[in-house]
Amino acid sequence: MVPNKKILVVEDEVAIRDMLRFALQASGFDVEELAEASQVVEIAGQMGPDVILMDWMLPDISGIQAIEALRKSNVTKSIPIIMLTAKGDEQDQVRGLDSGADDYVVKPFSPRALVSRINAVLRRQPTNAEAVELTEDELCQGRIKIDFMGHRVLVDDKEVKLGPKEFQILSYMMKRPDRVFSRAQLLEQVWDSGVIVEDRTVDVHIRRLRKQLEDCGVQDYVQTVRGAGYRFSVIEE
Repeated sequence: MVPNKKILVVEDEVAIRDMLRFALQASGFDVEELAEASQVVEIAGQMGPDVILMDWMLPDISGIQAIEALRKSNVTKSIPIIMLTAKGDEQDQVRGLDSGADDYVVKPFSPRALVSRINAVLRRQPTNAEAVELTEDELCQGRIKIDFMGHRVLVDDKEVKLGPKEFQILSYMMKRPDRVFSRAQLLEQVWDSGVIVEDRTVDVHIRRLRKQLEDCGVQDYVQTVRGAGYRFSVIEE
């Protein structure tokens, strides 16, 4: 029997937690709840949730700080995170995605739509067959190497910490160097087609990817092609 997927809900409002628990359990998920985020890295590391739902405004530390801490931990860095918040301004959405969130849902929201987004995130995770295939490969372009077995990116053998979306984008583009991809093409390949995601989301993740590569001096491998999209191309030094 296949075990239920586990969802960790980090939300301080009791009414919202109750609503989420009811909707998620009705959809076949196992649910754990936290009202504060200061221990989220430890608890997520022990629990191993398949998805984390993270509120922004929390009583101890903010959801942004919690996500950044989760992304810094080797144990929790790859767990998909969906941010739930009343902050609906574009700049807030950009900040939330920049912090490491995989998706951003503005309150109030439909529980059914949220469950659909969770299922979409889960479908994007590698299957066992895909994981076996990836363990047989390493991909090298210029100074960058992707170790699929360890789910790591290395520049000159120094590991660079990437979020899940940045890892997927870089992997996809590195397999097809010098080819230009539109935002729509990257959305189609990295995000599930059933999820409504704005083109700007791609820009946010590309910017974050470049920032993460900047310390090693290879950010220019990821290039903007004005009016067309993005490409990966090795810059000779």
